[in-house]
Amino acid sequence: MHTYLLMQTQLPLYHSLLSRGFPPTLLSFIYPLTPPPPLSPIQTKGKKDKQFIIINYSSSSSSKIFCAMKTLYLLLFFISFLFFFSSELSLRAAAVIDTQSGFLSLMKNSLAGQLRTRWDSAAGPAAYCNFSGISCDADGNVVVIDVSLWSLAGPFPPGICTALPYLRTLRLAGNNVQGGFPHDLLNCSFLEELDLSSTALTGPVPDLSPLQSLRRLDLSENAFSGWFPTSVANLTNLEFINFNEIPGFEIWRLPESIAGLTKLRVLILSTSSMRGEIPPWLGNMTSLTDLELSANFLVGQIPATLGSLYNLQLLELYYNQLEGEIPRELGNLTLLTDIDLSENRLTGEIPVELCGLPRLHVLQMYTNRLTGRIPAVLGNSTQLVILSVYRNLLSGELPPDLGRYSNLIVVELSENLFSGPLPRYSCAAGKLLYFLVLSNLFTGELPAEYAACTGLLRFRMSNNRLSGPIPQGIFALPHATIIDLSNNSFEGTIPRSVGEAKNLSSLFLSNNQISGNLPPEISWDTNLVKIDLSNNLLTGPIPSEFGNLTKLNQLSLQGNKLNSSIPQSLSSLKSLNVLNLSNNLLTGEIPDSLCTLLPNSLDFSNNNLSGPVPLPLIKEGLLDSVAGNPNLCVAFRLNLTDRIFPLCPKPSFRNSLNDIWIIGVCVILCILGLLLFLQRWFSRKNPVIEQEGISSLSSFSYDVTSFHRLSFDQHEIIEALIDKNIVGHGGSGTVYKIKLSNGECVAVKKLWTRKTKDRSNSAQLILDRELRTEVETMESIRHKNIVKLYCCFSSMDSNLLVYEYMPNGNLWDALHKGCSTLDWPKRHRIALGIAQGLAYLHHDLLFPIVHRDIKTSNILLDAEFEPKVADFGIAKMLQTRGDHDSSTTIIAGTYGYLAPEYAYSSKATTKCDVYSFGVVLMELVTGKKPNEPEFGDNRDITQWVTSKIGAKEGAVEVLDKRISWSPFKEEMTQVLRIALRCACSIPNLRPTMNEVVQLLIEADRWKSDANSS
Repeated sequence: MHTYLLMQTQLPLYHSLLSRGFPPTLLSFIYPLTPPPPLSPIQTKGKKDKQFIIINYSSSSSSKIFCAMKTLYLLLFFISFLFFFSSELSLRAAAVIDTQSGFLSLMKNSLAGQLRTRWDSAAGPAAYCNFSGISCDADGNVVVIDVSLWSLAGPFPPGICTALPYLRTLRLAGNNVQGGFPHDLLNCSFLEELDLSSTALTGPVPDLSPLQSLRRLDLSENAFSGWFPTSVANLTNLEFINFNEIPGFEIWRLPESIAGLTKLRVLILSTSSMRGEIPPWLGNMTSLTDLELSANFLVGQIPATLGSLYNLQLLELYYNQLEGEIPRELGNLTLLTDIDLSENRLTGEIPVELCGLPRLHVLQMYTNRLTGRIPAVLGNSTQLVILSVYRNLLSGELPPDLGRYSNLIVVELSENLFSGPLPRYSCAAGKLLYFLVLSNLFTGELPAEYAACTGLLRFRMSNNRLSGPIPQGIFALPHATIIDLSNNSFEGTIPRSVGEAKNLSSLFLSNNQISGNLPPEISWDTNLVKIDLSNNLLTGPIPSEFGNLTKLNQLSLQGNKLNSSIPQSLSSLKSLNVLNLSNNLLTGEIPDSLCTLLPNSLDFSNNNLSGPVPLPLIKEGLLDSVAGNPNLCVAFRLNLTDRIFPLCPKPSFRNSLNDIWIIGVCVILCILGLLLFLQRWFSRKNPVIEQEGISSLSSFSYDVTSFHRLSFDQHEIIEALIDKNIVGHGGSGTVYKIKLSNGECVAVKKLWTRKTKDRSNSAQLILDRELRTEVETMESIRHKNIVKLYCCFSSMDSNLLVYEYMPNGNLWDALHKGCSTLDWPKRHRIALGIAQGLAYLHHDLLFPIVHRDIKTSNILLDAEFEPKVADFGIAKMLQTRGDHDSSTTIIAGTYGYLAPEYAYSSKATTKCDVYSFGVVLMELVTGKKPNEPEFGDNRDITQWVTSKIGAKEGAVEVLDKRISWSPFKEEMTQVLRIALRCACSIPNLRPTMNEVVQLLIEADRWKSDANSS
C-alpha cells in the first residue's frame, strides 16, 4: 500500500489543466498505476485552509522499481507544470499589453495635438514602447510618459494607474490639460516624478498623501485655487517641490511639518500667496540646494538660521516686505552661487562675509535701504557675473579691482551715494553688457579702458561729478543702444567716429562742457531716436544731414553757441516731437516748412533769427517759442499777443504786385464760393433725392476743428459719405475711404449721434465721451507711429473724424486674414514702431497717456507697412505729472489683451499697455490669435507661449510656420522672451515701454551676430 498526498487546493488546477487540453497521459504520471485509480479520499488532515487528500492504493511492483518510476513521473510532471504556467504568464502579458495600448490610445484621442503624429500604429507586441516620449521596463511595462511641450489640449483620460500600474514618471508640462487636478493619479503608488507645470489646471489641489513614492513634484504656473496642499509634508521621499506662479491660492503660512522632508533639495514657492515671517526652522532643512520664496507677502527679518543650509546654491527672497539687516551668517553658505534679496525694505550694510563667498556669481539687492560701502573683498571675486544694487543708500568708493578677475556682464549701481573714481577694470574680461552708474557722486575721469568694451549695450553715468575728456572710442561702441553721459563736467569734442555706433538709439550729453562742431557723421546712426546735446559749448552749424535721421523723436540742441541758419531738412523729420534750438546764436529766417511739424514742441527762442514769424506759430499761440529774437517781425496783426513783435517792413513794389495778384485771386475764389453757397442754399428749398447714402445738404452746417494744415474742403468729405465708400463698421460708427480731388486718400470715421436711430441715451453718452476723448487726445500728440487726425467735424446730425488713410489696413487682418504673409523683417519693424509710439505716449508727453486698448486691430499699416497706433476712444490721459503708475478706474479693453490685474482691480496703468503690447508681440512671432481653440478652454496665447518657451527647443515650436524663420530664429526667440516679460503677471516686473524699445533694438543684434558667425 502506497500513500500519496494531493493538496485540495491543487484540485482546481488539475481540472483547469484538463479543461485546457492538457494530455491525460501526462496527468496520469502523478499516479503509479495505469489506468489511474479514481480519487477516493479516505482521510482528511490539516488545517482548514491547507487540507489535503490521502490517496491509498497497492502495487505488485517491487519497491525500488516503484520509487524509480515515481521519480520519473514527478520529473515529467514538473516539466509539464512549468509549461502550463509559462502559457499562463504569456496570456497575462498579452492582457497587459492590450490594457496599456488601450490607455495610450485613449490618451491620444483625448489630448489633441502632436500625439497623433508622434505615436504611430507600429505593429507587434508592446509597440508603444518605441513611441516618442514612452519608456518601458524589461517586461514591457510603461514606466515613463514624457510629452512635455507637445501642444496637447484636452482632458486627461481616467484610469491611468489601473492601466499603467508601474508608471514612475509623468511629465505633461507646457500643455493644455483641461479641468482640475487628475485625481486618478493619486492611485499611482509607484509614481516618483509628476510634472504638471504650465498646464492651465484649475480648482483645488487634492490631498497628495497617497503618492508616497513621489520624489519630484512640479505644479508651477497653473490656475489652482483654494488652499495650498500642505499634505506634501507627508511625502517623505520628496526631493523637489515647485509651486511657483500660483497666485490663486488663499493666503497661507509655511507649515513646520515641511521640515520633516529631510531629502528635499529644491523648494520653490514663489508667487504662491504665502504670508508671515520666514520660519527659522527652515535652517534645519540642510539638504536644500535651492530655496525660492520671492514675490509673496513675507515680512519680518531674514532668519540667521538660513546660514545653516550648507548645501544651498540659490537663495531668492525678492519682492517681499522683509526688513532689518542681512544676516552675516549667510556668509557660511560656501556653495552659494546666486542670491537675490531685491525689492524689500532691508537696512544696514552688505555683509563682508557674503561678498567673500568663493562661488558667488550673482549678487542682487536693488531697491532696498542698504547703507555703507560695497566690501572691498568683492573686487577679488573670480566668479562674479552680475552685481545689481541700484536704488539704495550705499556710499563710499567702489572696490578698485571690481571686475578685474571675473567675467562681469552686468554692473548696476545707479541711484546711490557712491563717490570717488570709477573702477577701471570693470570690463577687463570684455564681457560687460550693462554699465549703469547714473545718479551718484562719482568723480574723476572716465577710464580709457571703457572704450575697448565693444560689447556694451547700455552705458549710462549721468548725474555724477565726472570730468575730463571722453575717450573717443566710447562714441563708436558698435552695439551700444544708449550712451548717457549727461549732467557731468566732461570736456572735449564729439568725434567723427560717432558714426560707427550703428545701433545707437539715444545719445545724451547735456549739461557738460562739450565743444567744437557737430559732426555730420551722427546722421549715419540711422537708429537714433533721441539726441540731447543741450547746455554745452558746441559751435558752428547744425548739419543739414540731420534730416536723414528719419526715426528721430527728439532733437535738443538748446544752450549752445550754434551760429548757422536752421536747416530746411529738419522739416523731413516726420517723427520729431521735440525740436529745441533755443539759446543759441542762430541766424536767418525760420523755415515755414518746419511748421508742418506742429503741434510738436518747437522752441527757437533767444537766438538772432530774423524775418517774419511763420503764420501757423501765431495762430497756434506759440509766440513764446520765438521770443528773444529782436529781428523777428509779423507781416500783419492777428491778435494782441503778436504786438511783442514789430510789423515787418513794407515789401518792395515787385512784391506788392505779387500781393495784388494773390489778393485778386482770393477775391475771385471768395465770389465763386459765395455763388456755390447760394446755389446749395436754394437747393435746400428743393432737396434732391438721396442717392447712395448722400444726406441732405443741411449736413454742411459742421463745426470744423483742424489739427494739421488741410488740403481739402469739408464739402469734399461730406459729399463722399456714400455706401460704396464704406470700408468697415466699428463699435462706434462707420468708416469710409474717401479719395480726394488732389489724389490723396483719407479715412473718415462717422460716429453715431443722438439723432441716430436705435441708439439708447446711455450708449450715446458713451459715444460722445469717446469722441471727446479721442479728439482731446489726438490734438495733443504727434508721432510717426501714431495715426494722424487731420480734423473733426461736429454737428447735430453726425460727428466725423478725418484720419490719414492706411492702405494696408490693420495688423489683425494682415496677420490672420491676409493673402500674403508678412516676413519677419517687416514684423520686427512693426513691433519696434508700435513700441516707439507707446513709449512716446507713456514717457514723452507732459501728461502720460494710457491707450487701454492696444490690439492688432488698432494698429494700422501704411503703404510701407509702417505701423501707426489708432483708436484713442478709450485712452486716458494721466493727470499726474511724472507718475507713470497713475491709474483709471473705468474698465475698458479687449478680451485676450487685458492685463490680469486690470480685470480684477479696474485700474489701468501704463503697465496695462505694456501687457497688451506683449500679446501683440506674441501674435507677430507666432502668427496665432490671442485665443485659439488649440490653446484649450480658459487658456490664452500668453499661457500657451509660456508653456513652450521653457524647453531648449520649445520656443521653435511656436514660431509662425508660414514664414521662413530659419535665418531669424534667434531674433524671433529673443523677441518672444521680450513678449513674455511684457506679459508678466506681476506688473512691477514688466519693463517700461522705453525699455521695450531698447530691448527690441538689441534683439535685432541677434540677427547680425548670427549672420556674422
